Amino acid sequence: MNRNKYRHLFFDLDHTLWDFDTNAKEALSELYEHFKLKELVISPFDDFYTTYLHHNAIVWDRYHKGFITVEELKWKRMQRTLLDFKIGDEVLAKKMSVKFLEILPTKKRLFDYTTEILDYLVNKKYILHLLTNGFEKTQWSKITNSNIAKYFTNVITSEISSCIKPSKEMFEYAINKAGAQLNESIMIGDNLDADIQGAINAGMDSIFVNHINATTTLTPTYTIYHLRELENIL
Repeated sequence: MNRNKYRHLFFDLDHTLWDFDTNAKEALSELYEHFKLKELVISPFDDFYTTYLHHNAIVWDRYHKGFITVEELKWKRMQRTLLDFKIGDEVLAKKMSVKFLEILPTKKRLFDYTTEILDYLVNKKYILHLLTNGFEKTQWSKITNSNIAKYFTNVITSEISSCIKPSKEMFEYAINKAGAQLNESIMIGDNLDADIQGAINAGMDSIFVNHINATTTLTPTYTIYHLRELENIL
């Protein structure tokens, strides 16, 4: 293992460093109360939350594949969730989307050992970047509120690059923006399609952050199950 091979580390944000599910649960709980959804869905919050996660994953997958726009993604995940509770209210779905994106980025929960590993990598003189399919304003709010913005030289979003992981073009945009070379760069992320297949598409090495013990037929360069394990690679 050549620890000196890499110089530029490209991190995914959501589900890799920033604990999306925990933060989303807090934000959705506030949304549930704000819009008095208990009176509408006639169901416990946990049912609403798991239904949202299900549709959020489906809609993000459609966005990754270019079937829907950013704006459609934002409100259609709410619309699909409401429809499961027999509520066909597009206006409400759009209001919920706006409020959710106000609340969500204020949440601060990171995965265990996030700041410690970022400190370690910066001290090792690696240059860190974020490469995320999230929205520009939202992602900046997340990293600012969770106090990790200082670690990253570049924050490259699908919105600013006009590309979406796993497209080769987004990785090429990121490498050019960072002033990096492909052979000294590595992608670190949890999403097998967006991060790992995306890196493979671009000819970039990858580290699969397998927080959930997922199985895959893909072959990342490395697989880890806890962020602390990056110290064994970098």
